[in-house]
Amino acid sequence: MSQAPLPSLATDPISAALRADIIAESMPYIRQFHGKTIVVKYGGNAMIDEQLQRSFAYDIVMLKLIGMNPIVVHGGGPQINSALQRLGKEGTFIQGMRVTDMDTMEVVEWVLAGQVQQDIVMMINEAGGKAVGLTGKDGAMIHAHKKLMPNQEAPSHPLDIGYVGNITKIDPSIIKVLQQSQFIPVVSPIGFDPEDNSVYNINADVVAGEMATVLQAEKLLLMTNTPGVLDKSGQLIRNLDSQRIQDFIADQTISGGMIPKIESALGAAQKGVGAVHIVDGRVPHCLLLELLSDDGVGTMITV
Repeated sequence: MSQAPLPSLATDPISAALRADIIAESMPYIRQFHGKTIVVKYGGNAMIDEQLQRSFAYDIVMLKLIGMNPIVVHGGGPQINSALQRLGKEGTFIQGMRVTDMDTMEVVEWVLAGQVQQDIVMMINEAGGKAVGLTGKDGAMIHAHKKLMPNQEAPSHPLDIGYVGNITKIDPSIIKVLQQSQFIPVVSPIGFDPEDNSVYNINADVVAGEMATVLQAEKLLLMTNTPGVLDKSGQLIRNLDSQRIQDFIADQTISGGMIPKIESALGAAQKGVGAVHIVDGRVPHCLLLELLSDDGVGTMITV
């Protein structure tokens, strides 16, 4: 089967001179990030739109070809919801977290480590890469324990939401072996408790952040369905540091579901990750544009 052509970066033809300028602009970034680890949290519209799927796969392969070490950590909430609905089971959430009983955990593991992960692996391989799918159980990589949620009505009795986990340890040995052999790891956010072998569903943003921290990644990119962090007039904020983040949370420029994502991103930056980028996954080739161009397509968070 012939390889599909690379999705176009633009709908209109551009001159050879402009193409050369684009390539030249990328060179300092290629040099700066050569040999560095780049962790990408893959989710949102980029996972369900065919054109965006293809551009994501090509971006990941391109990063590997020019000497970077990309690692993909993926989500899969919509796919889990669809699978549960087909089985006649409704998803329940407490404080934004999925209540995960044993039956639901079986579906979560099947969807994430089976359907979603393997689709991503195949896309990257078809784009010319060598992807390998992993869960936290492989190589005893992600250790976790049960996550308990705060109970406002009875603070001394936290809420048990089932097989949802907090990370206690990440052993990146298997990731490093794959990187050295030119493979691209694709990680499903599933951990296990080594004491009783219980399996836990873990938030993919958290897994990506902890993975980037343990590996001291140069970059952590979180793909979302928004242009990045917006100010109150709806304009993109290109750069954020810890002080600006606190100011924006205080005046509610950053609010709601964006707060935990921002705090997780800042935590990774504070623990040694070079920079964290919240990028618009709806933009074709958003990874290349954010990493290899002067303007980028998202918000960069630094200490």
